[in-house]
Amino acid sequence: MLKLKHVFIAILISVLLMAAYVWLALHWSYSKGERAGYLQKLSNKGWLCKTWEGELSLISLPGAMPEKFLFTVRDDAIARRINALAGQRVSLVYEQHKGLPTSCFGDTEYFVTDVISVKTQP
Repeated sequence: MLKLKHVFIAILISVLLMAAYVWLALHWSYSKGERAGYLQKLSNKGWLCKTWEGELSLISLPGAMPEKFLFTVRDDAIARRINALAGQRVSLVYEQHKGLPTSCFGDTEYFVTDVISVKTQP
């Protein structure tokens, strides 16, 4: 009976440590920044864990290969704002969270926290 209690305590401690690690990885950002470009797509995808995954085409020099910025959105309100700006030039404010254990939090490590419409000059 004492051995079973020790196993249960060890499992409980392991689960709590893993939960603390995930909480820390989600709430502490490795880096923060902004990326500007044309919003190409945003979709809600996943089998069990639905996440908003998007693609921003970064503005490059003429003749250069276009670069894509892949990102995740955790907030449905921000996802609605991004969807409203599809195809337009935007600036995405993001936080980078490294070391998340599964893709249930998102397919990328870049989590968008705000979107700003960028008006282009005629």
